[in-house]
Amino acid sequence: MNRLNNLFNTKKDNLLSIYYTAGYPEIDTTLDIAEALEKAGADFLEIGFPYSDPVADGPIIQHSSEKSLENGMTLHLLFEQLKDLRKRVSIPVMLMGYFNPVIQYGVERFCKKAAEVGVDGIIVPDLPIYEYETLYASTFKDNNLSNIFMVTPQTSEERIRKIDELSNSFIYLLSSSTITGANLQMTNNIEDYYKRIKAMHLKNPTIFGFGIKDNATFKNACQYANGAIVGTAFVKLLGEDDYLEKIPGFVKSIRPISNA
Repeated sequence: MNRLNNLFNTKKDNLLSIYYTAGYPEIDTTLDIAEALEKAGADFLEIGFPYSDPVADGPIIQHSSEKSLENGMTLHLLFEQLKDLRKRVSIPVMLMGYFNPVIQYGVERFCKKAAEVGVDGIIVPDLPIYEYETLYASTFKDNNLSNIFMVTPQTSEERIRKIDELSNSFIYLLSSSTITGANLQMTNNIEDYYKRIKAMHLKNPTIFGFGIKDNATFKNACQYANGAIVGTAFVKLLGEDDYLEKIPGFVKSIRPISNA
C-alpha cells in the first residue's frame, strides 16, 4: 500500500486535499507550500504540473500555469525539486496535469521518477480509460502509483462502475462538468448527483472537487463523500502578499480544527 491507501484506511471522513500549481507564484516554492499545507492540517496534496493549453482549468488556475511556465517550470525541474519531498512532507502527494507533457517526458520515465521522489498518485484527466487499462496500468502498478480517475454528473453508472473496478485509492468526483473555479451553487441536480454516487456504494473512497471554496461547500460535499479538494480558492491565495503566512488561516477557514 502507498500513503494514499494508508490514509483512507485510517481516516474515513472530512478529508481535505489542496491543489496548487508547481512553480507558482515563484519557481522555487513548491516544497515550501507543501510543507506549510501539511503543518496547517491538510490530509493530502495535489501538485499540478503546468501545460500551455489547460482546457479544463478556469482563469485563476490557467494564470498560475502560465506564470509557472514563464518562471521556467518543467517536469524535469519539478522532479529535481521533489527530490527532498519526503524529507519535509509525510502526507500523501499526487501529481496532476495533462497527458501531453507526460507523453513528451515518457510515461515509464515519468512514473519511475514520480515513485523515486515519493509521489503516491497521478491525476491525468485526459488519459482515456481504455488507454490506461491496456497500455499503462502495469507501469503504474510496478511503481506503486495510484491512477486517479474523474467522474462528472454526466458519467454513466456503467462507466463509474468500470472506474471503481480500475481504481485502487479514491475516485475524484467533479461537482460539475464546467471548468475549475466555477461558482458552485447547490442546485437540485447537483444534490441528486451527490446522492446518486453515495447510493452506488462504491468500493473506493470518493472525494469531491470543483467549486469547493469555503467551510459551507466543504461540509456539504463531506455529507456525501469522504472529503473534498480545494483548488482555485487556494491558488488565488497564492497570488497575495505573504501567502505562506496565510496558509494556516486558509486551511482553518475550510475545515476548522473541530472538524478535522
